[in-house]
Amino acid sequence: MEGAIIDRNNLTKIYNGKVKAVIDLNLSIKEGEIYGLAGPNGAGKTTTINMLITRISPTGGKATVGGFDITKNSMQVRKLIGVVPQDFTADEDLTGRENLTMVSQFYDVPKAKAQENIKTLLKLVDLEEAADRLVRTYSGGMRKRLELIIGLVHEPKILFLDEPTLGLDVQTRTQMWNYVKEIQSRLNVTIILTSHYLEEIDELAARVSIIDHGKVLITGSPAQLKESLKGDIISVTLTDQKSVETMKTIQGVVEVTDAGSNTVRIKVVSADNDLPKIINFISQHGLSTTRLTVQKPTLDEVFLEYTGKTIREAEGGEDARKMAMNMRRARQ
Repeated sequence: MEGAIIDRNNLTKIYNGKVKAVIDLNLSIKEGEIYGLAGPNGAGKTTTINMLITRISPTGGKATVGGFDITKNSMQVRKLIGVVPQDFTADEDLTGRENLTMVSQFYDVPKAKAQENIKTLLKLVDLEEAADRLVRTYSGGMRKRLELIIGLVHEPKILFLDEPTLGLDVQTRTQMWNYVKEIQSRLNVTIILTSHYLEEIDELAARVSIIDHGKVLITGSPAQLKESLKGDIISVTLTDQKSVETMKTIQGVVEVTDAGSNTVRIKVVSADNDLPKIINFISQHGLSTTRLTVQKPTLDEVFLEYTGKTIREAEGGEDARKMAMNMRRARQ
């Protein structure tokens, strides 16, 4: 892809010669965009990112990051990237400013430049007044903001964000989205975002890929992915499984699937036009319902459509924490 800052061609990772974590992955990420990666636990997201940040080597295929081959030019790649894990990595016994200074030293950022960068970043995420307080006194949202700029102190061209709002309340999460947008806009940094909050990817990402079993299932803008469902979803919860089986016989809809827990998921071209027909069917067959909901396409529905499951919790944070610290301390 023209203008791609990350390009992957048939990228493959096989563990122990048997476990295929990533299979012939092909993705191109444009410079300056926010790109979302979504997939269930074990889908291959973490393995893919670990290859791109040069933590592990691919078994086959190739990838370039900022024009550098991830296998042949790993140190050049590391200078271009920042990694923000889902878990907290900042030292609680240091101030926010001291943490930023320490990380800038890991990357050999000249002292004057580091001070300039730190001042800019603290202002960008509204942490100026708290900069000289111990991190242990920070709220969860403040810690997340600090982690965000720790990954930027050495001026990377590419930032990997792993679950940036995990554990935050809705209001604080929304504020974090605004900070991420501001950072991308002001610093023109390319952001690769992984999140199990699909509304987060919908809000932030220009494009998103859904990955499962080590393969890309679909790629596009959030709007394109939702349009790919070609219809609305009507969910009907009934009182027993026999009623569910009867509901499956309804005609004139796109698809009826058993969603479990005595619920059927009915895809229709237009809920506005087809809902009366479904209600009449329920009435004519004497079925008893406990719940009926109508959903316009969402990324959650897209995810369910292409993976056959709802999104689950992402991979463990301990591995992500070690990943970030290893990257920050990578020295040769």
